[in-house]
Amino acid sequence: MFSRRFVHFIVCRQILHAERLWSIVGEQITELQTVEELIKGFPVMRQLRTHLSEEEYLTLVLESQEKMNYRQHALLLDDKIVSIIGWMPMTTLYYGQYIWICDLVTDASVRSNGYGEKLLEFTHELAMEMGYGTVALSSGLQRLDAHRFYEEKMGYAKASYVFKWDQLSDLGE
Repeated sequence: MFSRRFVHFIVCRQILHAERLWSIVGEQITELQTVEELIKGFPVMRQLRTHLSEEEYLTLVLESQEKMNYRQHALLLDDKIVSIIGWMPMTTLYYGQYIWICDLVTDASVRSNGYGEKLLEFTHELAMEMGYGTVALSSGLQRLDAHRFYEEKMGYAKASYVFKWDQLSDLGE
């Protein structure tokens, strides 16, 4: 069994390799690692995670990085963050080893320019380099445009419904 530190080293090595392959003139994919980088990406992430304050966002990201190896990569256009993908390596009995996409968002002012597609393709390459054959995600039922994008443009297939139980929600709504 590999230690968590060894696995972290392998993941970091493969991310650096993939990032080198994805530097294009005017565009760059880079990992957001420092608090300052995460704060810089918050205005874009807030467009997806509207319920989070900057403080809540940072707390959740830092905890997820520490406990679950959560990562964020951003696509920069002329040094400005235009799209972010949050992901983590996982292992389950259903998929085996795979990458779970937690977040994917492109700034509303530049959507439909292929930036989300590039981040997903980047993540697909990371998965292959890590020896993972699957990338999975969930998407809110109301996000029909996103569903079309995943299925028609990116080749994803609906595999299941995701259900949640939330003791804090008002079941009468």
